[in-house]
Amino acid sequence: MKIRDFGVEIWMNQYENHCELNLAETCVESLTVAELLDMAGKRDDILAELLPMKLTYGAIEGSERLRSLIAGMYEKQALENVVVTHGAIGANALVHETLVEPGDRVISVLPTYQQHYSIPESFGADVQLLKLTAEQGFLPDLAELRRLATPGTKLICLNNPNNPTGSLMDREFLLEVVEIARGCGAWILCDEVYRGTDQEGDGITASIADLYEKGISTGSMSKTYSLAGLRLGWIVGPKDLLAAVSIHRDYNTISVGMLDDHFAAIALENRDKILARSHAITRTNLAILAEWVDGEPLISWVKPKSGTTALLKYDLPLTSEAFCIRLLERTGVMLTPGSAMDMEGHLRIGYTNGEGVLREGLKRISAFLAEERAVFLAA
Repeated sequence: MKIRDFGVEIWMNQYENHCELNLAETCVESLTVAELLDMAGKRDDILAELLPMKLTYGAIEGSERLRSLIAGMYEKQALENVVVTHGAIGANALVHETLVEPGDRVISVLPTYQQHYSIPESFGADVQLLKLTAEQGFLPDLAELRRLATPGTKLICLNNPNNPTGSLMDREFLLEVVEIARGCGAWILCDEVYRGTDQEGDGITASIADLYEKGISTGSMSKTYSLAGLRLGWIVGPKDLLAAVSIHRDYNTISVGMLDDHFAAIALENRDKILARSHAITRTNLAILAEWVDGEPLISWVKPKSGTTALLKYDLPLTSEAFCIRLLERTGVMLTPGSAMDMEGHLRIGYTNGEGVLREGLKRISAFLAEERAVFLAA
C-alpha cells in the first residue's frame, strides 16, 4: 500500500519539540494526573484502585464501565454500539479499512484530518473532495454534495466541529446531509473529536450516530477532554458495522491499555467538571484571538464556532511553510502551515493552550508580521 505523507503529523513531529510557544497544539490544555484525580476526589485512594489490578489484556472491546459512559454521551446509543480504540486516529483508520474497497466512491470535505481522504485514496477508492470555502463559512456546499453523491456512493466523510476551521454543522444542517446520504445509500463517517467545545450553550454538537441509521461517530479523550496521553478513542455506530470493524480490529489492536481505560472512565464520570474547564479555556481564549485578528491588517478569518483551532488567511508573499519556519526560527512560536492540510495561503493556529502562552505568542506573531510587511514594502 502506498500512501501520501501525513502532512500535519510530519510537521508536528519535526518541530513541536523545538519551539518555545506551541500554537500548533490542538488539544484543550492537557490535564495533569493530579488535576484529573483532584476533580474526581481520588488523589488519596487511586492506588487502592490500581494496585490490585492484574495487567492483562483487559476487556477486548473496552470495559463495560467505559463503553457505557461513552454511550451516555449520545442520545440514542447503548453499550453495544460502542467499541474502544487506540485514539480517534485508530477509530478512523478502522472504519476506512472496514468499509472502503478499490473503486468505491468516497466523498471527503477539505480541509479536514488527512486520514479521511488519503487512506481511502491509498485503497484505490474514487475520492472526491468537497472543498470548504470561507464564502460559505467553511460549511459544505449541499448542492455540490448532491452532485458528488452519485448512486452507490460508499462513504461521506465529515469532521464536525471542523479541524482546522472551527466551523460547525448544527442538527438541521446535518439532517440535510443525512437526506443526501440516504438518497445514494452512503455511510457517513463523522470525526467528532472536538464535540463538546461549541462556543455557545452546553457546548455539545449533535452527533451523526444519533441522526442516521448509517451514521458513524468517532471520538477521543484527546481534544475536548484534555487527555491525549491516554491514547484512547472510540467508534459509535450500528452493531452490524461494529461487528465488521472488530474483524479488522483483531489484527491491529487486541485491546487498549487497562490503565488508559481506567483513567478514561474516571474522566468521563467527571465529564461535567472537565467540560466546564474546557469551555472556560476555549471561550476565553477565542475572545482573545478574535480581538487580535481584528487588530491585524494582514490576517483574516472566519471566526470559529467550535473546536480548538482557527484557519488564518495571511496577506504576505510567502508560502505557508516558509512563513511558519521563519516565524519559528525568529520568535520561537509554532503554527501549522496550510500546505500541511492542502490549504496553501493559510495558517492553522491552536488557541486553547494556557492564556499566557496564547497572549505572548500572538504578541510575537504581531512583531513578525510587522517586520515582514516592512521588508515587503521596501522591496
